[in-house]
Amino acid sequence: MTTPAALLGHGGRLGAARTAWPDAPTPWIDLSTGINPWPYPVPALAPETWSRLPDPESLRALERTAAKAFGVEDPERIVAAAGSEALIRLLPHLLAANRVAISSRTYGGHADAWRAAGREIVDPSDATADLRVLVNPNNPTGRVLPHDQVVELTDGPLLVDEAFADVDPATSVASLAGVPGFERLTVLRSFGKFFGLAGVRLGFMIAEPALAARARRALGDWPVSGPAIAAGLAAYADTAWAAQTRSRLIEDTVQLDSLLRRAGFEIAGGTTLFRLTRAADAPRRFQVLAQAGILTRPFPWDETLIRFGLPGPEQDWRRLANALESF
Repeated sequence: MTTPAALLGHGGRLGAARTAWPDAPTPWIDLSTGINPWPYPVPALAPETWSRLPDPESLRALERTAAKAFGVEDPERIVAAAGSEALIRLLPHLLAANRVAISSRTYGGHADAWRAAGREIVDPSDATADLRVLVNPNNPTGRVLPHDQVVELTDGPLLVDEAFADVDPATSVASLAGVPGFERLTVLRSFGKFFGLAGVRLGFMIAEPALAARARRALGDWPVSGPAIAAGLAAYADTAWAAQTRSRLIEDTVQLDSLLRRAGFEIAGGTTLFRLTRAADAPRRFQVLAQAGILTRPFPWDETLIRFGLPGPEQDWRRLANALESF
């Protein structure tokens, strides 16, 4: 069976998986994304959170709280939106760049957004690019460019997508974005991955104040829902949960690596939220796992690669271990 095209572009396409493998056992285990399987325990929300329009001051409070979490001194440089994907789609309409350098081995949403806006995508080595896009840590390889090396790239316009930076905040350059000397550095942050709340749809841009103001105007008066604001306010303030979660993710990654290696996979990269693996017969292995109701992530540009997210409850680990035994 050929892998459905819908499963090659992004993770999380459970609907397409259910259609392709209708006889797979349920519930499906979705390991196709790099989302924390242990989400932040959002406190019960007041009823008016659902019934009222989001309050502008609450949104500003969220941006201040996120600024503190990211090490950003001036909250005016922080812009909240309904997910970093919304900002990825918006930036081609805010930044004057015709030739954009983006790796072909990174998150495809960036190239899609710039192409849709009529811009040319060039290789990262092209010195004529008007803008360089860097995903750090990279998705899906997990490669991390050290902080100092990222700073060296800011001699020209640079957009850094730090969707997975919460697992290792030391890699982040968010604190520099938009400050004097780094006006051409723009950073994106994602809430849903580390906090395990992707359905909330919350993300941030950190940029020089004029660009941040233009983004706010483009996004309008209610760019983020009331429940998303409440979740973000609680989660970003809970530094103890974040520290405990980073330790837990490391432990779970060690366990996952052990399972995957025993099944004959080579660990090709990753972060503590996902592992990129290699196997010569990866397409067959992807199919076998799907038939067992376990969705992983294949890649059209290298059919030997499969990405695994972390299982959550113990029963999910057992089902994965059982499915891997066939390899």
